[in-house]
Amino acid sequence: MAKVLVFIDNPGTSLKKSSLELLTLGRSIGETAVALNGKLHDDVAAAFAEYGVGTVLLPSAEDLDDFLVAPKAAYLAAAAGQAGADIVLLDNSPEGKEIAARAGIRLNAGVITDVVAVDADGTAHKSVLAGSYNTACKAGTAVSVLTVKANNVLPEPAAAPAALETVTVEVPAVSAAARITAREQKVASGRPDLTDARIVVAGGRGLDGDFGPVEELADALGAAVGASRAATDAGWISHDAQVGQTGKTVSPQLYISAGISGAIQQKAGMQTAKVIVAVNKDAESPVFEIADFGIVGDLFDVLPQATAEIKKRKG
Repeated sequence: MAKVLVFIDNPGTSLKKSSLELLTLGRSIGETAVALNGKLHDDVAAAFAEYGVGTVLLPSAEDLDDFLVAPKAAYLAAAAGQAGADIVLLDNSPEGKEIAARAGIRLNAGVITDVVAVDADGTAHKSVLAGSYNTACKAGTAVSVLTVKANNVLPEPAAAPAALETVTVEVPAVSAAARITAREQKVASGRPDLTDARIVVAGGRGLDGDFGPVEELADALGAAVGASRAATDAGWISHDAQVGQTGKTVSPQLYISAGISGAIQQKAGMQTAKVIVAVNKDAESPVFEIADFGIVGDLFDVLPQATAEIKKRKG
């Protein structure tokens, strides 16, 4: 049975759905431990036990968040060595990918990103070339480091809770690590995180600067708001909402595309969504080639009607 190490970074007082997915995936592969950066709160510890985690590794240093990713990668590599891990799982965020790459160098491990599923033998499955192909690959090294896209695993607790123990890992010194000198708190929108959301409503050039209809529909659905590069480059919405080849990759249960042409760069970020609904007044728009449901019409008419109907049914 493989030994799996899941890296979870600063979960706060509760685990995100994407973290529960990693724990479920890890348990399906083998014996799972967690390398945690941050305080182990009681509710988080209870969730670890519920999902079958027997060991939580904690860093000896408490200042990992004072730096960029180098010390976290050093800690993860040390934790993987101490746990004897065969497979290391991380989230597929930009920071997760960078930590994976740096830890992979330290472990002399094969690194595979954008993973959507993992077999019991460690074979990783990916959706590549903007979703044109599904591939299976496996690292030929003793240790594999995999970053896993959210919303591809159904979180399921273990049949019986595990007895949890904590272990301290000595963090190797990292010279010339970039230190964070200041932080600015992002204003909370109340919406779910884009990469973790089960529903995403995204807008593009067709909005002509007015994201109101997209935001109203997203709020009615409890969804995250995404955008095309054209919309973020125009300054209509912040760049952290960008979905696509040069933005974030999402894999929600439902993706609603409004006023987005569906060029290959956009497809690369959302084509693994379970259901895609496209709204565009151009019937020849490429987005209809990948949409499960398409509406040819003016989004400023379609979206408010959808929002009103959803609110009516919820009320």
